[in-house]
Amino acid sequence: MEDLSNYRKSYEKSQLLEDNIPEDPINLFHKWFYETQEFGGVDEVNAMTVATIGLDGFPKSRVVLLKKFNEEGFIFYTNYNSEKGKAIQNNPNICLSFFWHSMERQVIIKGIAEKTSGTISDNYFSSRPDGSKLGAIVSPQSEVIPSRHYLDNKLRELESAYEGKEILRPDFWGGFLVRPIEVEFWQGRPNRLHDRIRYQIQDNFSWKIDKRWTVPNIGKLELLYLETQLSTQQQEHNFREYSPIINRCKCTVINSVW
Repeated sequence: MEDLSNYRKSYEKSQLLEDNIPEDPINLFHKWFYETQEFGGVDEVNAMTVATIGLDGFPKSRVVLLKKFNEEGFIFYTNYNSEKGKAIQNNPNICLSFFWHSMERQVIIKGIAEKTSGTISDNYFSSRPDGSKLGAIVSPQSEVIPSRHYLDNKLRELESAYEGKEILRPDFWGGFLVRPIEVEFWQGRPNRLHDRIRYQIQDNFSWKIDKRWTVPNIGKLELLYLETQLSTQQQEHNFREYSPIINRCKCTVINSVW
């Protein structure tokens, strides 16, 4: 087994402070998205990992391309009969994540997915190149096929059948809109004291904002940045070894696993 314990990197490119963030996560996502695009170093800024719970009860993640985002949420397109599509329709609670390594940033989005309207799916489908349209029709996504040759032959048959004709969106293909309920922004920082801002949707549709980060090398110790200090002798005893960090950061422990 290869030892990867010496694979380390110091994150020093930016910081994420409470005094320069917007009141809602979509605006911050918009800012980070286009900053990453302008900075470069990421071939597909809209590439995201979509995590679902499958019909077999196991989680599964795959990379999908984000095609639109606005105040309602995040939209991507897929085959509704695929493993991914069936999983989402069975359990719409999903997670999206973006890792923009060139900016040392990550965004994690918990949300509830729903199908987009037929009109929205039709409009996007019509904007695709003909090859992509036919590919969506011919591919029985997530199903076993005899061979690649079989798929290529089916595509050639469709190309002949649709020559000079309009290619319409099939009913089994369309979009999902993910309405966010929690969005967490992660900015890498030196010494593994990373900045993390978490937005959580409230009953009145406003956003609650918390700042959190993970202290390294002391188990999974999660800290909530609330401008308070440890208040009991027991807490001081438990965390005496880490008191220089804790006292300096003025933080409250919200969860620890040793």
